[in-house]
Amino acid sequence: MIMSRIEAPRGEDTAAAADLVGRLLAGLPPEAVLTDPQVTSSYANDMASFCAAGAPAVVVLPRTVDQVRHVMRTATELRVPVVPQGARTGLSGGANTTEGCIALSLTKMDRILEISPVDRIAVVEPGVINAALSRAVEEHGLCYPPDPSSWEMCTIGGNIGTASGGLCCVKYGVTAEYVLGLDVVLADGRLMSTGRRTAKGVAGYDLTRLFVGSEGSLGIVVRAVLALRPKPPRQLVLAAEFASATAACDAVCRIMEGGHVPSLLELMDRTTVKAVNALAHMGLPESTEALLLAAFDTPDPAADLAAVGALCEAAGATQVVPAEDATESEMLLQARRLSLTALEAVKGTTMIDDVCVPRSRLGAMLDGVERIAGKYDLTIGVCAHAGDGNTHPTVCFDARDPEESRRARESFDEIMALGLELGGTITGEHGVGVLKKEWLAREIGPVGVEMQRAVKQVFDPLGILNPGKLF
Repeated sequence: MIMSRIEAPRGEDTAAAADLVGRLLAGLPPEAVLTDPQVTSSYANDMASFCAAGAPAVVVLPRTVDQVRHVMRTATELRVPVVPQGARTGLSGGANTTEGCIALSLTKMDRILEISPVDRIAVVEPGVINAALSRAVEEHGLCYPPDPSSWEMCTIGGNIGTASGGLCCVKYGVTAEYVLGLDVVLADGRLMSTGRRTAKGVAGYDLTRLFVGSEGSLGIVVRAVLALRPKPPRQLVLAAEFASATAACDAVCRIMEGGHVPSLLELMDRTTVKAVNALAHMGLPESTEALLLAAFDTPDPAADLAAVGALCEAAGATQVVPAEDATESEMLLQARRLSLTALEAVKGTTMIDDVCVPRSRLGAMLDGVERIAGKYDLTIGVCAHAGDGNTHPTVCFDARDPEESRRARESFDEIMALGLELGGTITGEHGVGVLKKEWLAREIGPVGVEMQRAVKQVFDPLGILNPGKLF
């Protein structure tokens, strides 16, 4: 058994670190290799709470595929763990570093290599910011639909690693549905291409989908072929107020059962609405118990909004207000995008759940979260991609208070259990990382864990890629 860097004697550990840095510098420019502990420590965590991180031995910021291959060959030779990172906006600890690892930050690989309006694809490096890609393809009359709330900061590589979603998933789907092909550097430094550039293709096992959502545990994505869509018309948004979350969830069920295809169907509970108002003074109706936002980007969005508005009223909406233009629509969407930031301001720290349940159980999920908040005497706000049942119960707490922190962690676990009891899944878009390892095992069972570990063994026999994550 190879001695880990945690177990190694201090002198041996220091010598090993120096050897690691020297070998990395043999194939990397000096500015790509960071060793100052005050600098490297800033790469240790993503945005998750309650997720441990070790001190990386070095941070590497490659700019080319060959440089990534050199890093992985070096890591394999020296048996050093590698933690791939994007913008570290994740919420499950998936990018947290392990003791003595190489933190492989891919943010410098940020080129959009190709945009093809004919083939409707973009070829990008992993460090491209989601919003930057969206704006670039818009100039060609195209759109890249996945739009996580952190789209102004998060990278395409990170989106692929966590199979992220966004506000428009109800109509356009999640990241996995737009990744056609990948170039991946394997643990031993070999370069593999998966998938295709064509509109259709079923040759062999779908290894592309295997890498999407693997959280950097199977290989390092260095290039992606992404599907694009024609740019849709500007969407219009409707806001509907409800006297209960149950009524709002009933409206969601009526909308989906009626065959409507909104481009967005989002829910904010009373706690979230109040938090957004406190942060941004947006004048949202604080008398409401739940605010439902519906949007359409169809040729006649006003007609679609009218039909959905009628369904909301039938479900008990106290007020239905369609936006008159794009400016009003954007204001409402901005309120939804501010939800998590606003909830964080309530107590200073948040623990964000990402529980997806069947749409038909959405009301039971919100009622259950309210009971859990009362049980633990905590503020828990819920915002949700209601159209696909993906809820984000957000536990607000003071991290300086050990007792409150304990209750926050216990409430989080109860919310996870509730989601599974309702036939849901522990994550719809944030990933497993460190935070939900125990819950992944509960969801997929012992045979599922065994099979996933077997897949990991094929791609990463030494276990050096993002160790300690997923399972």
